[in-house]
Amino acid sequence: MRYKAVIGLEIHVQLSTRTKAFCSCRADVFDLPPNTAICPVCTGQPGALPVPNEEMIVLAVKAALALSCRINLFSRFDRKNYFYPDLPKGYQITQYFYPLAQDGYVEIQGEEGRKKIRIRRLHIEEDAGKLIHESDSITKALYSLVDMNRCGVPLIEIVTEPDISSPREARVFMEKLRSIVRYTDVSSGDMEKGALRCDANISVVDLETGRQSNRVEVKNMNSFKFVEKALEYEYNRIVEAMKKGEDVERETRGWDLSTKTTVSMRGKEEESDYRYFPEPDIPPVILTEDFVENIRKSLPELPDQKAERFMEEYGLPEYDAMVLTSTKELANFYEECVKIVRKPKELSNWIMTELLRELKEKDMDISDMKIKPEHFADLFRLMDEGKISIKIAKEIFPEIFETGKMPSELVEERGLIQINDTKLIESIIKKAMEENPKAVEQYKKGKKGVMGFFIGAVMRETKGKANPKLANEIARKLLEGE
Repeated sequence: MRYKAVIGLEIHVQLSTRTKAFCSCRADVFDLPPNTAICPVCTGQPGALPVPNEEMIVLAVKAALALSCRINLFSRFDRKNYFYPDLPKGYQITQYFYPLAQDGYVEIQGEEGRKKIRIRRLHIEEDAGKLIHESDSITKALYSLVDMNRCGVPLIEIVTEPDISSPREARVFMEKLRSIVRYTDVSSGDMEKGALRCDANISVVDLETGRQSNRVEVKNMNSFKFVEKALEYEYNRIVEAMKKGEDVERETRGWDLSTKTTVSMRGKEEESDYRYFPEPDIPPVILTEDFVENIRKSLPELPDQKAERFMEEYGLPEYDAMVLTSTKELANFYEECVKIVRKPKELSNWIMTELLRELKEKDMDISDMKIKPEHFADLFRLMDEGKISIKIAKEIFPEIFETGKMPSELVEERGLIQINDTKLIESIIKKAMEENPKAVEQYKKGKKGVMGFFIGAVMRETKGKANPKLANEIARKLLEGE
């Protein structure tokens, strides 16, 4: 571990407002035809004046409080000047000199245990438009089309300190951040729709010599996986250059999905390149303590708080609690189930293994699945009453998930009721003992694992429907001559 990554993230989160940041155009524009949610304000027409959206400010404060930030009662909008085809005004309205909030943190499970990733600042800004390139590669496009629908969509930008030490930690932080903004209903956090976007700054330190590479910015990452993969690629690229004694250029690079590499886009801009100055058309944002406190009181139970309660109230291990509270929907589903199943740990095991596996394989959201808490209650009742074994329960679970049928209905249809006939099980084991005297002798000499041979015979004969606990009891008594 001679080379250590130093990573900071700049994350843009689209706020779930009804209208845009400074005009009355619709803010949810993902599925709209190009250039249909625009007006003179968001396209920067001469004489059009921006008016701040109050809902945007409320949601931004809510996000900042959920991220343990200090709210600045005085903040102000500024102009960030640069030229790009999807920026019709020639500048972006943002907060540079006086941001809305500062000095927050998010706690994650890092490479060496629990770790706080500090948040330097959180500020409000408007989105730019979108360029649609003729080619998939960011280096080979011959022309681009401009869609102005996103112009003026309200964002918060969250800037972390360079506290992240690996690509995996960057991914974990992003996942935790999305969980928080979804818990608070600040944003959908949908990366595929552009509601959560990440730019990463990475440099590498040679721990033996103390030498540090230049910082490189990586853009165009629209999934947690790509954030991790792009940073892994860039870390390895920088390390190889440092081993050769080469300098790494300070630049902005893009993640090219088709080649799974980063490619150079342009030299890295300095802050002075943007020529920031105060936005003359919008007055300062002045908040009161009461305004902030009322928003603080409206905050829901956040992921870490919910995980702590799950450990205390349901006796769950930390790992289970963290998985179950990773999304608000999963946490709510678990709590609905545990109210009627009343077996917190066993239920947790089923949800984390069987249910999450099916959701992942089918690429489904929990809100779209057919399984309800009543399905788990029925399944656990069948196992508790000895009507099916846990093996049978796991075998039928994919069909329950797929069809939404109640477990008891499925068990009856397929004739899967567990066999508890003592005489039948005893006769199968006796026959197996008669046909395999060597196995019986091995057991009597202390090789207890041989019992599995006889249990297997019972399961084969009954097609897996025999009560395994009963079969074990009968096999032990017969083999030990009781």
